[in-house]
Amino acid sequence: MKALILAAGRGERMRPLTDSCPKPLLEVRGRRLVEWHLEALARAGVRDVVINTAWLEEQFPAALGDGRRYGVRITYSCEGRDHGRALETAGGIAKALPLLGDVFWIVSGDIFAPGFAFDESDARDFEASGALGQLWFVPNPPFHPAGDFGITVDGLASREAAPRLTYANFALFRAALFRDIAPGTHLALRPKLEQALDAQALRGRRWDGAWHNLGTPEQLARANAA
Repeated sequence: MKALILAAGRGERMRPLTDSCPKPLLEVRGRRLVEWHLEALARAGVRDVVINTAWLEEQFPAALGDGRRYGVRITYSCEGRDHGRALETAGGIAKALPLLGDVFWIVSGDIFAPGFAFDESDARDFEASGALGQLWFVPNPPFHPAGDFGITVDGLASREAAPRLTYANFALFRAALFRDIAPGTHLALRPKLEQALDAQALRGRRWDGAWHNLGTPEQLARANAA
């Protein structure tokens, strides 16, 4: 099982910190944000990790190297070098598909959830299910009170199920969901989630552990102080 860490974005709301440093390389509690994910993936037995990059992308290999110190092998999907800009989430996944397997983990590089485990049993259960995606959800934070989707009693993500929860930016996906996207296409994730929802092929799980979406300097400071 491989994983893709999404790290290509500009991080506009985190300025001025991101004027000179990509957001996933900012530190929280003594480690770079992306390092928390690399170490968690290694603990779960994931050995091959792809990191997609665009903004200040030359800083990633300089800071992280080939991943050996974390117990993983890092490959970089360079959207800035190849396309001149970040391709958003679905576009970035589509570009990285040749580096990933049929089923893979996704995590955003600016999420801080130190207790989240990339459980191998979850991955194998998803792989056997035939579903196109499996999202983890958290209770709605103040900045997203309406949430995204609910979870049915059958464990499917749903537009109608209550309560509505917020996508935590942890997921398992099947490559088939993204193969119709031409490499280099700029595309958000939501249209592909809607496609999987319509096919009743998007599963949902709830995560109630500590979770921070670090979008602003104030949110980063709160996570460091918590």
